[in-house]
Amino acid sequence: MSAANGASRPAIRVERVTKTFRYRPYAPGSLTLKTAILDALLLRRPALVTVRALEALSLEVKPGEMLGIVGPNGAGKSTLLRVVSGVYKPDSGSVALEGRLGCLLELGAGFHPELTGRENVEIAGLVAGLTRAEIRERTGAITAFAEIDAFLDAPVRSYSSGMLLRLGFAVASEVEPRVLLVDEALAVGDVAFQEKCLARIAALRKNGTAILLVSHDLSTVARLCERALRLEAGRVRDEGPAGEVVSRYQAAQAPTK
Repeated sequence: MSAANGASRPAIRVERVTKTFRYRPYAPGSLTLKTAILDALLLRRPALVTVRALEALSLEVKPGEMLGIVGPNGAGKSTLLRVVSGVYKPDSGSVALEGRLGCLLELGAGFHPELTGRENVEIAGLVAGLTRAEIRERTGAITAFAEIDAFLDAPVRSYSSGMLLRLGFAVASEVEPRVLLVDEALAVGDVAFQEKCLARIAALRKNGTAILLVSHDLSTVARLCERALRLEAGRVRDEGPAGEVVSRYQAAQAPTK
């Protein structure tokens, strides 16, 4: 464990964050143009349903630490990452980050399909706070890591899912983030690329990057993370050493005889 892990100031601090969504529950296939117009004219609409994705959730991640988030579908894991990244604004509570943020939230997120790989790298670097000169210096390393040299000047809509994943991870990790958010990305791609990702993550952690990882791959969470949280219905149901949290979660999922 790096010395940075002993730092007292958290790189990620989430304090009592609550996030809700509201929607109208139309039956699948029932919302046609005709029914939408009639509903509007007759003021006939289903009542709004409120779903609480996160409820008074708190966590901290120290520099150099990797925290895993596990839980069933709909538990609030991806919503949590989007709140931490600033994509969603919490209804209440607060999020504080120390330093530059790198995000890999979903395949191709943040890339414009009609722009080339080079142009998307430049935009992503500018958004992360790099200068154009710094981006040019890093472009070679990014494309080498992503293994897309021959396609750098092709529009990313022509990229395969593996190429998008490699480029996204290369950009997110090459901007020297102090905070890195990863949503399932390590579960995609071939074994060789996964090993490259793990080596890059180890280097980032050694340099003090705090990492928040959401994954359904429980073995990866147990192997890479010191601590883990298990979310259910937007609340923390378990917290502790990653291996212990994963074991208890697996036991809870096991079918009863």
